[in-house]
This record gives sequence, C-alpha cells and structure tokens, in this order.
Amino acid sequence: MRGRDIKRYGYEFADLYLITTFPSLKIDIEMYPAVKQYLLSFGYDRLKQTGELGARKKTNNQWFETQDTITYWDDFSKQKIVWGNLNLSAAYSLAPEGMFINAPCPIIVPASNYLLAILNSKVADYYIRNLGVTRNGGYFEYKPIFVEKIPVPPSSNEIKQKIDNLLQTKEYNEIDKLAYKLYSLTKEEIEFIEKG
Repeated sequence: MRGRDIKRYGYEFADLYLITTFPSLKIDIEMYPAVKQYLLSFGYDRLKQTGELGARKKTNNQWFETQDTITYWDDFSKQKIVWGNLNLSAAYSLAPEGMFINAPCPIIVPASNYLLAILNSKVADYYIRNLGVTRNGGYFEYKPIFVEKIPVPPSSNEIKQKIDNLLQTKEYNEIDKLAYKLYSLTKEEIEFIEKG
C-alpha cells in the first residue's frame, strides 16, 4: 500500500505488490526462479551493491535482499496503523496482517481501534498541526516525530467498546465528540478546533 492509498479510517488498495526479502530470513533465491528472473530483468547493473551511481548501496546483504537489515521486519506482517507522510488532514487507517507498506508510510504496531480513533480525531489533528510544517498545496507533514508526541488519554474497556461500535457504524463525528470529552476540552476550545 502506498501513502496515497491511505484514507481516514480506510484505504483503497491499488492492486500493487512488492517483492521483499529481508536478510534475516536467509532466503535461497534459487528456490524462487520466477522471482529471480523477474528481479534480474531490471538489469544486473542496477542490482549490484557497489554504491556507485545507479546501483544499490554497498552492503553485505545478497543482491536480492533489502539493503538495510531491518530488525522489526516481522511487524510488517502484523495488523498495523498506517498513514501517509504528507496529507491534507489526518488520514490514519488499519492495514491488515500481511499487507506491506512502502516508504514513507510509517506504521504503529500493535494497532488498536482506540488509538486509531484518537489519531483521526480533530483534536489530535489540531495538536499535530501545531508541531509540524505545512508544505505546498496545503499538505502537512505527519512525520512520526510529531505523531509520537500526541498525548493519548487513558481509556477504559467501556470507551474502547464505544469506539469499536462507532467505527463499525462509521459515526466519525461521534468519535470526535468523544475525543473532546476524553481531552476535557471546553465548549470554546471545541468551537475553536471545529472552525479549523
């Protein structure tokens, strides 16, 4: 999934696929001749790990493996909260197990409906917009360094259940109202955020 595919509370899968082999998996490329042939079709010069212009950076990994050793590679296989780095407004979604995300789409593992609702709320979006920078066309950078600073209020099982129900019925305005209560905002503060 690409950043542009991610929407608020959902995504539009573009039917694109990624071949990724992490070094820690110690995959034998000879066991996958079709994949090997496909990768070689891009030209071996582009796959060389020499660090030269037009080639991959120099590593000790195999030519068909990711360039960096990624210790958290297994997190990509789990359900996760995902978002695009640049958006016009908050657009976080759940990506199911086994769905991979390309850069620069950050992930949060483990995922929860409660955290998803907080991140997509107008109050969290207001908060993060006061930390970062707006880019051309009104796009805003939702970088992990900003997202991780959002204070997430404590929850109860009752609130989590209510969030689950509201997500199921797609009552996103009710989630915003609940978020305002969780953050103990005044009527004036809510009106200020609602005006954008």
